[in-house]
Amino acid sequence: MRAQEFIIALDQGSGSSRALAFDARGRVAARAQAPLRTFYPRPGWVEQDAEEIFRGQVKALDAVLSRLPRSARVSGLGFACQRSTVVLWDSRTGKPLCRALSWQDGRASNWTAGLGQHQGSVHEKTGLYLTAYYSAPKIRWLLDHSPAVRQAARRGRLRAGPVASYVLWRLTRGRTLAADPSLAQRMLLMDVRALQWDAQLLSLFGLSDGMLPKIMPSAGEWGVLARAGRKIPILAVLGDQQSAALALGGSELGAGVLNYGTGAFFLLNTGPQAFKVPGLLASVAWQKAGQPCHYFQEGTVHAAGTSLQWLQKNWKFIERLDRVDAMCRDSKRRVWALQAIGGLGAPRWDYSTWTAYAGLTSESTPKDIVRGVVEGIAFLIADIVSAAGSAGLDVRALRASGGLSRSRHLLQFQADLLQLPIRLGAEQEATAAGIAFLAAEGAGRPWARHLLADRGTREFRPKMSREEASRLLAAWRLFVETQQKLSSEMRRLGAW
Repeated sequence: MRAQEFIIALDQGSGSSRALAFDARGRVAARAQAPLRTFYPRPGWVEQDAEEIFRGQVKALDAVLSRLPRSARVSGLGFACQRSTVVLWDSRTGKPLCRALSWQDGRASNWTAGLGQHQGSVHEKTGLYLTAYYSAPKIRWLLDHSPAVRQAARRGRLRAGPVASYVLWRLTRGRTLAADPSLAQRMLLMDVRALQWDAQLLSLFGLSDGMLPKIMPSAGEWGVLARAGRKIPILAVLGDQQSAALALGGSELGAGVLNYGTGAFFLLNTGPQAFKVPGLLASVAWQKAGQPCHYFQEGTVHAAGTSLQWLQKNWKFIERLDRVDAMCRDSKRRVWALQAIGGLGAPRWDYSTWTAYAGLTSESTPKDIVRGVVEGIAFLIADIVSAAGSAGLDVRALRASGGLSRSRHLLQFQADLLQLPIRLGAEQEATAAGIAFLAAEGAGRPWARHLLADRGTREFRPKMSREEASRLLAAWRLFVETQQKLSSEMRRLGAW
């Protein structure tokens, strides 16, 4: 009897550390996860515990391996990970030197504001914008403010990298210190076309490449993990958004993907060309060993699911997040909501505008505000897709995934604003399925394509007229522009 065969996917996100085993039919055979805390010590500061991340990832991995038959073959492992969050650790002890600074952390904003004259050159080299969202400004801030980090740097023991680099370094007992291009790019130190650390960027931030991981292809030989009596080859590492896009059909040139999670993301496959589109990012999609790198045009909404959690935790407007859709249906009045928690992402890249609401009356209810926040996410995505269209990139249809994609109101309103059909992917484990595909393909498994099976469940077509959509978008953009000007003027007056 032939032994069963599995691929392991590690999915390390902002809210949990997860592990899944996929079988040769592309189905999830086992899964486990460990929750992950987020700390907010000051306004604009967002931290996570790197040791908690590592231990949670190990716990989830061990739980999944324990549920597989002992005779089963584990052909490989892939690791999809949150991007831009950075870990700094001591290379001798392996211990984090401080909490990991989340991708949402903006404490270095004042420092980056002083580098405005370098914005053009940084964007040209990295495909990204010079903001506190990325890792290099966070590392610089920690070197300037953390005695433990400075001491490790003086001793030559400081290591800094994406979360995946730290976890893999620990899992392989220090044998693998690497980052794939999709994660390395988010450090704001990599030349997006050469796929190498750039000397001028390192100089700008006062950093050394000796503290950084080696850049390796997303799919290739990353080392071997010894766990639970098994030796498992590590065959793929990728950013979580890229991995989800891969599973949703984003591997095809011109394919567009929307992923609604903690943040919301638009990714458009542009093949082996890193286009320059005002307001958008030229993001690495993936690179397979021995092959050219592929790219996405990407736009980011920093606070999607985070905004609803904020309404739930801080304002008690939402009893359960699975009730959001019902609240939107029951809403009677439109409220305009600009959720600027963590700043405005693409295409504005504005970290100084405040969150704002308009249209509130004495008759407004929490349901109206929840609906306004949901629709505000759709408006922000519409601005991103519009920026791509203005640059001549054709977006004809979209696939959607992520926890918030379960909201029918969100997807219908998004389709209405964009005047495009949106197909909801049935694969709720898109991030894990995408990285499992890369690992299975790297292992030479002929069944790898089963992980990319087209399992769309429903298509949302525009119901709103083009004229109505245009009217709403014009009103939205006026609202945002007005709030940007107001926030700027009030800051000038010291009213914050």
